[in-house]
Amino acid sequence: MNNFYEFFAGGGMVRAGLGADWRCVFANDFDNKKSKTYIKNWGSNELKTADIKTLQSKHIPGQADLAWASFPCQDLSLAGAGAGLKGDRSGTFWPFWELMLSLISEDRAPKIIVLENVCGTLTSHGGKDFAAICSTFRRAGYRFGALEIDAALFLPHSRPRLFMIGVQNDAYMPANLTEGEPSPQWHPRRLLTAFKKLSKKEKANWVWWCLPTPPLRTARFADIIEDNPSSVAWHNRAETEKLLKMMSSINRKKVEEAKNAKKRMVGAIYKRTRTDENGFKVQRAEVRFDDIAGCLRTPAGGSSRQLILVVDGKSIKSRLISTRETARLMGLDDNYVLPENYNEAYHLTGDGVVVPVVQYLAKHIFGPFLIENEVGRAAA
Repeated sequence: MNNFYEFFAGGGMVRAGLGADWRCVFANDFDNKKSKTYIKNWGSNELKTADIKTLQSKHIPGQADLAWASFPCQDLSLAGAGAGLKGDRSGTFWPFWELMLSLISEDRAPKIIVLENVCGTLTSHGGKDFAAICSTFRRAGYRFGALEIDAALFLPHSRPRLFMIGVQNDAYMPANLTEGEPSPQWHPRRLLTAFKKLSKKEKANWVWWCLPTPPLRTARFADIIEDNPSSVAWHNRAETEKLLKMMSSINRKKVEEAKNAKKRMVGAIYKRTRTDENGFKVQRAEVRFDDIAGCLRTPAGGSSRQLILVVDGKSIKSRLISTRETARLMGLDDNYVLPENYNEAYHLTGDGVVVPVVQYLAKHIFGPFLIENEVGRAAA
């Protein structure tokens, strides 16, 4: 069984993705509310609730095969203030890395280190923040590569994220885990642009990770919708009409097309501020009926909460997305215990890592890498 550390653990979605073949030996998050949910689902034995800046290597037991860190995205997000790795939130990457350096100096280096964050990491400060991350891996003795994976490959949820994976330089690298050139599936243009900006040293240390193309997704957004949710109520007619009036002509046309579809249609809605034809900023309700939910975001304000619109012929209903639906969009099963408070549950899921993506990486990169290295040591 492989051991792992889970930093910025939130509700333990990485733990859910790695599954029973992996053993968590240490988890950390600074948020007391998230920690309560973590404990309800996974127990308290491995979890230490504390600011990562206060942690020292003595707090971290043993040695891990994998260290995972989904450090905060606010300063790297395209919607953020642009502080990048110098920001108060995303800058917590540095104390995490100091812990990794301490483990390395104590001969307890994790065999694999994984970082997960928004794709804005690639463009933050003109690519300099991404280059800094690449440099930290190289200087610490890790070969490094990145992939962009959209949750929509596995779930009806549009959520592209960047997965940065480093492995120890002296480890055996199985040939089938890498390729000699980038893959359009996993290395899109913005990643290639960030790569081209790297120094010669970082490029020489780079790994083009290889993943098989997953089977075609069959799950639809409509499949995860609850008819009688417990965490939210359906809007009354006036509330639904108000939402429809907030739509542009293009979006109202989408609703009319859904009414004529001769089947139940479920749309995802976000409220966004747009400039109207007179140059004034107005709040618009924008709907999509492509069987995929918009990317979950933490509910910092009313516009950040996703709504659903259910159209069945002339019948139109609307409401906020339920907390269980947000959990399903992240790949959590219905046995996962969510906070009772709506905003806490939405924040927990919107801040998390998509479970099937973790599963896929574990199956096709982490597991094979560790198995091949164990076989190599046994043969030696």
